[in-house]
Amino acid sequence: MLSRKNKRFILKLVSLISVVRGYNILIIVIAQYLTSIFILAPDLRLRDILFDINLFFIVLAGVFTIAAGYIINNFYDSEKDLINRPRKTMIDRLVSQNTKLSIYFVLNFLAVIAASYVSFRAVVFYSLYIFGIWIYSHKLKKIPFAGNLVAATLAITPFFAVFIYYGNLAPVIFVHGSFLFLVIAMREMVKDLENLKGDLVLNYRTIPVIFGVKTSKWLLTILAGLTVVPIYFLVNYYALGYMGIYFYGSVVLLIVFLSILWISVSRPHYILLHNILKFIIVSGVFCIILLDASVVLNRIF
Repeated sequence: MLSRKNKRFILKLVSLISVVRGYNILIIVIAQYLTSIFILAPDLRLRDILFDINLFFIVLAGVFTIAAGYIINNFYDSEKDLINRPRKTMIDRLVSQNTKLSIYFVLNFLAVIAASYVSFRAVVFYSLYIFGIWIYSHKLKKIPFAGNLVAATLAITPFFAVFIYYGNLAPVIFVHGSFLFLVIAMREMVKDLENLKGDLVLNYRTIPVIFGVKTSKWLLTILAGLTVVPIYFLVNYYALGYMGIYFYGSVVLLIVFLSILWISVSRPHYILLHNILKFIIVSGVFCIILLDASVVLNRIF
């Protein structure tokens, strides 16, 4: 039997993992390595990528920075989350705000230390990333349009770190990135609809609050339509292997998304829409291997 002290420690650990969204960070790490293997450094041997110490510290710096970002975002949104997600917020509050802030500063310090192993440029990059997350959480997220665009940019920033490391300027990377950016921007706008109640109470100036739910739906429809552009170029001009199936599937899911969007009237509907977009993003990570499934076996030796 666990003692009361041990149970309390486990509960706080679960709370902290909930705050930093460990599952999201794990997906980002997997995505960075798969992107490196299949897109950014296709000519390197598999073990040269997996055991590249510089790449490891770049990814590790990103892990620390993203975890810290979730903490500071949770810190500023604690009142809103209590309205929108009371159960999750009660779990998150098992760790005090002072403890969260202390962990936030420690994680950012560790991120800079990890980046310093790679280069001074990496230190500057992650220092700017840390500042960008803070200014977004503190100010920008309450500004309509700007908050959504900055949030989407910050979400794909860890991939820029790996992109800069390999120095790969292939156009296909930017086309892939534009598709990801559009889907993430859609997710951020759906989150605004999902959190409308708390935003209204606390006077967050989001798009649904300022311009209305209908305007948000039209903007989401436009963004969904824009995703067709990178998908068209990817499918018709680049060798995707079996990953083309993923993009065709994404089009189907986005059509389903729009069908549900225009009949949505309550938070459960928006949560469903959020989950559809999350599925597109997460499945896209694991579908990278479909670019060329044989590449792993061919590059082991």
